[in-house]
Amino acid sequence: MDAVVQHPFARVPIPAPKGHQTFRKPTREEAEAAVRTLIAWAGDNPTREGLIDTPKRVVNAYAELFGGYAQDAAKDLERVFEDVQGYDDMVVLRDIPYFSHCEHHMVPFYGKAHVAYYPANGVVGLSKIARVIDTYAKRLQTQEALTAQIVAAIDEHLQPRGVAVMLEGEHMCMSMRGIQKEGVSTVTTQFTGVFQDDPAEQVRFITLVRAAHSSR
Repeated sequence: MDAVVQHPFARVPIPAPKGHQTFRKPTREEAEAAVRTLIAWAGDNPTREGLIDTPKRVVNAYAELFGGYAQDAAKDLERVFEDVQGYDDMVVLRDIPYFSHCEHHMVPFYGKAHVAYYPANGVVGLSKIARVIDTYAKRLQTQEALTAQIVAAIDEHLQPRGVAVMLEGEHMCMSMRGIQKEGVSTVTTQFTGVFQDDPAEQVRFITLVRAAHSSR
């Protein structure tokens, strides 16, 4: 049986890669000490006036930025409205802003998410889809994994006839460091159900998303 890693902000243990052992959540004091070590490693004095409270602020910020580990997408999607007066066409949410952090360098990537689904058993409140995106975005991520997790959550808990997700993102690990190219947009998509089976539905979804951009 694989070891299980308890992430510092997780409610549910996360499976660990093979060969890795479980680890305990560090205390707040240990987390702040780690920030002081990084400040010193960067070449500054963590005890100077401007930095003395920085470790505390960073730990507070991390609790918010990575708060998705303590959230459960299933709870956001558990209330379904079945009375939709016979509506059975596509529901589309465009231009949902998201902010996340690259799991490779722990620097931000951000952009907009576009989500569509064909209701089968009802619809959820529009804000719930945005909450699902935040739940997964506020974790260490890759854009590809983030896209897949959003699709899987909606598909599993709403059981619609199909889900379509498109994420557009700009990655600071590409613009701030390394190749240092600003303004490069990464696009990821994933489809299930009727969207996966019928290319025309994919085209319709993408057309609706792009129509919002061209009208600006």
